[in-house]
Amino acid sequence: MTSPIEASYPFQETLGFTVTEWTDGACTLKQPLLDHLGNRYRILHGGVHASLMDTAMGFAVAYTGDPALRQLIMTLSLNVSYLGVATGAHVIATGRKTGGGRSTAFATGEIHDETGALIATATGVFRYRGTEQRTDPK
Repeated sequence: MTSPIEASYPFQETLGFTVTEWTDGACTLKQPLLDHLGNRYRILHGGVHASLMDTAMGFAVAYTGDPALRQLIMTLSLNVSYLGVATGAHVIATGRKTGGGRSTAFATGEIHDETGALIATATGVFRYRGTEQRTDPK
C-alpha cells in the first residue's frame, strides 16, 4: 500500500507545514516558524496554533489507511489554550483521537517547540461527513 499522507493543499502551502506522521488515531505536523506567520509582536500568531491543531486533530480522526479513500469531516468545536511562546526554528503539532461514535469524533492536540516546551493545547469535536473515493490519491 502507498503512503496515506496526501499531497499538500493551498492553505497548507501558505502555512508551510508538513505531515510527518499519520496513523490510525494520530497525526503529527511540523511547522517552520516563518516570518509571515508572526503576529504584531513577531511571535507565532494564535490563529496558526489553532489551524495546526485543527488540522492535526482532524487528520487523526479522518484516517482511513487508504490514500484513495478520504474520510470527510468537519470541525464542530475547537478550543485552544495558549501556554507559551515558541522558540527555535519550528513547532510540532500532534493530534490524537480520544473517542467518538458513528457520526462524531473527539480529539486532543498539543504544540511543542523544538526544545520540547509545551506551547498550546486543544480539544476538538468533529463530525463525519461520509467518504470520497479518489482515482488519483495524490
